Amino acid sequence: MGRGRQPGGTHIVDNQPPWRVDVDEYTLNGPLGAAVARFGGGWADAELREIGRLVGGEDFQRDATLAHTHPPVAHTFDRWGFRLDEVEYDSSYHRVIGAAVAHGAHTSAWADPRPGAAVARAATFMLFAQVEPGHACPISMTHAGVASLQESPWVADDWLPRLYSRSYDPRLLPASEKPSALIGMAMTEKQGGSDVRANRTTGVHISGHSYQLSGHKWFCSAPMSDAFLVLAQTRRDGRDEGLSCLFVPRVLPHGDRNVFRIQRLKDKLGNRSNASAEIEFDGTVGMLLGEPGRGVRTIIEMVQRTRLDCVLGTAAGMRQSVAEALWHARGRHAFGELLVDQPAMAAVLADLALESEAAMLTGLRLAQAFEADASPHDVALRRLATPVAKYWVCKRGPHHAYEAMECLGGNGYTEWFPLARRFREQPVMAIWEGSGNVIALDVLRALTRDADSADAMAAELESTAGAHPLLDAHTRRTVALLRSIGDADAGSAQAGARRLTEMLALALQASLMVRYAPDVVAEAFIGARLGDDRGAQYGVLPGGTDSAAILARH
Repeated sequence: MGRGRQPGGTHIVDNQPPWRVDVDEYTLNGPLGAAVARFGGGWADAELREIGRLVGGEDFQRDATLAHTHPPVAHTFDRWGFRLDEVEYDSSYHRVIGAAVAHGAHTSAWADPRPGAAVARAATFMLFAQVEPGHACPISMTHAGVASLQESPWVADDWLPRLYSRSYDPRLLPASEKPSALIGMAMTEKQGGSDVRANRTTGVHISGHSYQLSGHKWFCSAPMSDAFLVLAQTRRDGRDEGLSCLFVPRVLPHGDRNVFRIQRLKDKLGNRSNASAEIEFDGTVGMLLGEPGRGVRTIIEMVQRTRLDCVLGTAAGMRQSVAEALWHARGRHAFGELLVDQPAMAAVLADLALESEAAMLTGLRLAQAFEADASPHDVALRRLATPVAKYWVCKRGPHHAYEAMECLGGNGYTEWFPLARRFREQPVMAIWEGSGNVIALDVLRALTRDADSADAMAAELESTAGAHPLLDAHTRRTVALLRSIGDADAGSAQAGARRLTEMLALALQASLMVRYAPDVVAEAFIGARLGDDRGAQYGVLPGGTDSAAILARH
């Protein structure tokens, strides 16, 4: 990736910044380090610095590029025509995900639930996802899947120790030969999408907790994972039980492969290093998780945690966008001076940095609410704040990536720079685990079904009362709308769900910036996002904003 000696003549290259490699991504990200300490994860500082140097190194960044330029390949049959149903990944992908597992990006908060563990794990996840986003999918699913396994000891006793392992082995082997494991998910079907109750995959009870599955899944994430969470309509003794959640291993205890037919891999816009597949079950064995017919209840906490990781993954992408744009602007001259010193460019960069910091603070505050020792306030808060943050932060991701790409000009539009890959990646965070309308309706559902979550959100927002007049006015309007939602008819409430969610998200982000960011940063964010003259585009900051002071922290 480095640059060798350049020839003379017309091929002399100057006025180009060097490759952004061999940097410490954690130490350079001042706002992240400060937030980790404030939210209780400061004890992990040394390991986070180690991770920062790892992911900022040339070898890791080369692997991130190779994993996307050499995407996975499905092998449905072997040379003799026997079913193989395997996906071959480039070795670079295995090195990336192996490093993430070794540092506990998947399940460290579960395996060692000390105070601040969820925050430290969130920071670890963001550092890895900042440079290579595709592997974050199975890392996130494994983290979230623990929540669905915990209450089913017939699965948990054997599998949780494997999920907590820091070793990585990509081979499909029986549990007796492989002490580690990763978890995937196969929920979505063609006719249902987010409406999982419309699923047609069936599971017929065999014996004990075992069912035999038949059906087709339209999206299966990370199909080479060791086991999957699957939703199916189950039957026992000729009686319909309803939608249940089942645990489907790729390899059965006696060593035979479970029936897991890979039909084809999805040709995706982004996330190319990680495979997504269409799969078929035909006599596939799965074990019940939770109670029969209570599949949605079994996965609800898992869904909350994958939505948290959507926020963290988007925030990680925003950080990459800011870091790359700033690196370019600090190393490139135009019209007689560095780009970063030109007011128009500095305003855009500062605005991108504000958005990135607000997203990061939102993600870490949410992670704190998922700590093992979370307070009742935080438990109630996360029920509402998670879909609120998922909706807003993830929707901001694609535009943020595009604006950062524009800072690099033509270079940013090429595949030789990471922002093209990031621009393709960011939309998936807004789609995965519920796209905009689904998430906004979940916000309404939380408000109407869980009064404690609304009270917790109101208390969180009102904790900064008096700090800023614009924030006070916005919070009053938001809380009033929050309180009135129960009086609205269903149609009116749904029509206004997106607006309410946006208002809640901006109020939460502004409140977090007031509490945890320097005054100059909080003032600029509030003016740019809540002021009457706020701009629709990045770079429209309040008059008098000190862009240089904001950028100095990055």
